[in-house]
Amino acid sequence: MAEARGPFDAVPGGRPGLEVDLDGIVLPTPVLAASGTFNSGREMGSLIDLTQVGGIVTKSVTLHPTKGLPTPRMAETPAGMLNAIGLQNSGVDQFLEKEAPFIAAAGVPVFVSIAGTSIDEYVQVAMRVRDVPGVVGIEANISCPNVERRNQVFACYPDQAAEVVGAVSRLSRLPVFAKLTADVTNIVEVADACVRAGAHGLSLINTLLGMAIDVETFRPKLGAVTGGLSGPAIHPIAVRCVYQVARALPGVPIMGIGGVRSATDAAELLLAGASAVQVGTANFHEPEATIRVADGLAAYLSRHGLSSPAELTGRVRAMPREPDAESDRRGA
Repeated sequence: MAEARGPFDAVPGGRPGLEVDLDGIVLPTPVLAASGTFNSGREMGSLIDLTQVGGIVTKSVTLHPTKGLPTPRMAETPAGMLNAIGLQNSGVDQFLEKEAPFIAAAGVPVFVSIAGTSIDEYVQVAMRVRDVPGVVGIEANISCPNVERRNQVFACYPDQAAEVVGAVSRLSRLPVFAKLTADVTNIVEVADACVRAGAHGLSLINTLLGMAIDVETFRPKLGAVTGGLSGPAIHPIAVRCVYQVARALPGVPIMGIGGVRSATDAAELLLAGASAVQVGTANFHEPEATIRVADGLAAYLSRHGLSSPAELTGRVRAMPREPDAESDRRGA
């Protein structure tokens, strides 16, 4: 009897398979929902078939309930949006009570995004969520710009990033992906420090710190004044960061994030060196965006004679003369 094929399996002479392996973490497709845009998937589950999603990264969970930042918290910008939520969540106890049962039954791989104001808080949250069925990994959010004190952004400093990621990796028993920011001088240094400390992989990139002003009222559009810029505006920066880190750290699984709203955007990040991508801002106006991007990626692979996303990863054709490390860092 022939083995039954799943919806994401390759068909001989036909549709490419979409399954990807992030060095031991197998996902049905390389297109996931980014943190803060799907919560745990409960709400979206009433709108779409979650089993068609490559994975879900939860909204960031902290040790204690977090109220977040003052309103207004969101502002539209050309080619993107600003948000200053401030990691609002009900804390890990409520997460385990309300979301863990849903995650266990959802039938989709889940990464729990964790955040904190100290290494101990990250570790405590990681240890609390590590045994939830359905959770395949942890995304350590060490780079969120939406916090009251910028000195909480551990990813701005290689040594601090390594301390957090190292502690979580040693105690979580789950693979840890460090979520990094491009708001640094050299993202490769931070990425390398995280991998050396034990990170299984990297999520590149988080939102970028930005600001918008209402020119009629003379006031900032966000209650917190500054916030995280996301959407198509940051896509080229995400591609650059993925490319630089993938070249420096070959073989390290990377999830590319930033302005993904089409199969072309996803393919660009894969070519730069990502093994998977996350869809974020697009989910706010199109709940099916993650599924649509995956379907489009399958068609793209077929058009180029490729049988899986892995055949696309890192295949960007370098220019005849590669920039040296110093000019690479300057963007020259």
